[in-house]
Amino acid sequence: MVFDLDGTLVDSLPLVLAAIGHAIAPYGRRPEKDIFASLGGPPARFLGALLPDLAHLPTALDRMEQYHRENAHLIQPFAGATQILGALQAQVQLALWTGRDRVSTEWILNEHRLESFFATAVCGDDLATHKPDPEGLRAILQRLGVQPADTLFVGDADVDVAGGAASGVKTLLIRNGRQVEPQISAQAWMVVDSPREALELTLACLA
Repeated sequence: MVFDLDGTLVDSLPLVLAAIGHAIAPYGRRPEKDIFASLGGPPARFLGALLPDLAHLPTALDRMEQYHRENAHLIQPFAGATQILGALQAQVQLALWTGRDRVSTEWILNEHRLESFFATAVCGDDLATHKPDPEGLRAILQRLGVQPADTLFVGDADVDVAGGAASGVKTLLIRNGRQVEPQISAQAWMVVDSPREALELTLACLA
């Protein structure tokens, strides 16, 4: 089983969106749905897409990173995530595929003692490509020696579904209260409302 991190295992999305909003505020506000749609890959990539002029990118990056550092303590695993990952690890190989950069990914995993659950991880700055490009997911399958048909990917973003579909991997999508476009739902193996529901379903799949 492969998991996304933000919005799937840890409750970080409000902080991520707030940090990006803080970063771009001096240059004009953007709707939250636009910010969410831009997520994926290194910060320089998605922030650049939200700015009217790339000349503002260095300052915006500094603003985002400072806001995130000052509030990183707000990031917590979703209720039950640690226990369910432990139960899953006893039965299957677990991996992580996240758009978050490796430094902050490792900080979160270490801070909450999650690192030992995962046999391997691909982060947003590990490869030249980013979700929804399937290269990261395919790299995980190759490292672990497993087939797409024997894999389940759990994520909360449209790019997760697209990346899973392009790899031939069933994707369980967490919608987190948002409306999912029909073309995305059609590519997902299943759509659930919350991370807790998704985690419990992964256990049920092994029963």
